[in-house]
Amino acid sequence: MFQFGYNTGVINAPQTVIKEFILACMKERKTQKVEEDDTEPEDLIFAVSVSIFAIGGMFGGFSGGYIGTKFGRKRGLLINNLLGIGGACLMAFSKLLMSYEMLIVGRLVIGINCGLNTSLVPMYISEIAPLTLRGGLGTVNQLAVTIGLLLSQVLGLKNLLGNEDAWPILMGLAILPAIMQLVLLPVCPESPRYLLLSCQREDEARRALRRLRASSHVEEDIIEMRAEETANQAEAQITTFQLIRSRSLRMPLTIGIVMQLSQQLSGINAILFYSTQLFIDTGIPEDLSRYATLGVGAVMVAMTLVSIPLMDRKGRRSLHLGGLGGMFIFSIFITISFLIKEMIEWLKYISVLSTLFFVIFFAIGPGSIPWMITAELFSQGPRPAAMSIAVLINWLSNFLVGIGFPTMQKKLDNYTFLPFSCLLALFWLFTYYKVPETKNKTFEEISAIFQRGVERICIQETSNKQILRGRSRSR
Repeated sequence: MFQFGYNTGVINAPQTVIKEFILACMKERKTQKVEEDDTEPEDLIFAVSVSIFAIGGMFGGFSGGYIGTKFGRKRGLLINNLLGIGGACLMAFSKLLMSYEMLIVGRLVIGINCGLNTSLVPMYISEIAPLTLRGGLGTVNQLAVTIGLLLSQVLGLKNLLGNEDAWPILMGLAILPAIMQLVLLPVCPESPRYLLLSCQREDEARRALRRLRASSHVEEDIIEMRAEETANQAEAQITTFQLIRSRSLRMPLTIGIVMQLSQQLSGINAILFYSTQLFIDTGIPEDLSRYATLGVGAVMVAMTLVSIPLMDRKGRRSLHLGGLGGMFIFSIFITISFLIKEMIEWLKYISVLSTLFFVIFFAIGPGSIPWMITAELFSQGPRPAAMSIAVLINWLSNFLVGIGFPTMQKKLDNYTFLPFSCLLALFWLFTYYKVPETKNKTFEEISAIFQRGVERICIQETSNKQILRGRSRSR
């Protein structure tokens, strides 16, 4: 997940020098007359190189279920690192070979790599983690994302690697986490749940559990897995289409999708895009404003660390409600501060504080919970298909926000965050009424919650039909 965070933020800091590289490629080829003041071609090509990362992420995320089922969680992640190495090499050598096409293809390939990671990693973590630590370990996913994002911002400073000479190194550093995982992941065991329930290799599952638990007493885990297998035999080989049609899985699938939307449509990407200009508006010089933006990334890392022990104490639902509620309140403050900042000078600083608190509440709830709760809501059979759909929605909404936010900012001006406030309110209401608490619950217990809901609906529908039949007979 570090790879995902790093490659999300790495291309933003050296934006100017990459555009100059694209323009230099065009001039060298002399395929068209490029005037000094004509910035449109390189702007368009740069926009493609940014957005194609999300397109690759959509493809990789949707493929994650198939890869995880066919090759296993661990082998799927190992194979995926070949894409990470290939994408990093394409980006690193694009300047040497004067080919912006290599940069674009490299971003596409690394996007597929990151999309697969966002699908396979939460699935693997949720299946190997002890019940009482599943939430905390799941939050480490988001911690790795925020650390990767912050490191890419730091290394992207002009006096480090965000300059004309060093930006290919900055892009090529994505090869390091891929190589590290190729070296370290073979030491890790395969998911015991995958080995037992999908492959029926109980001896290997027991060995994996003994290593993961550092204990020979793993019978309780085996019994819990067998109970899940018995309860969900009908869903053993469920496909994406079957998942969508399944009545009993419709609500958990809806919850998984809405949770992903609550992360990407919360306004956090808008905050990251807007923060530098916001700090400039407060009177901070432009160079210092970039360092202030790094402060936003640092706050995100710090608060994700704080949320790790809270995840298994307070629970997923409570933290998500708290996070969404806090973000809603401070998004309103951001809008108010935008409207009146020109009237009262010192109120500009309220917008800065509101931005920081907005980020804090994001890190507590929506930053990490959607990744883990989707894997928790489903049993072994439908989990890969559910993760594929949820991650596809996450990347798609990420792409739409990235493409649509500049236009929205121009159209709405000071009211830019008002749509996000409305969405946050809707997400809070949905979480309050529909999302169950999954803390310290087995996969079987979570499935039973939704099964009881489906049974109540069926009983109600049967009762309604009987009433209608009785009325028709009386007539």
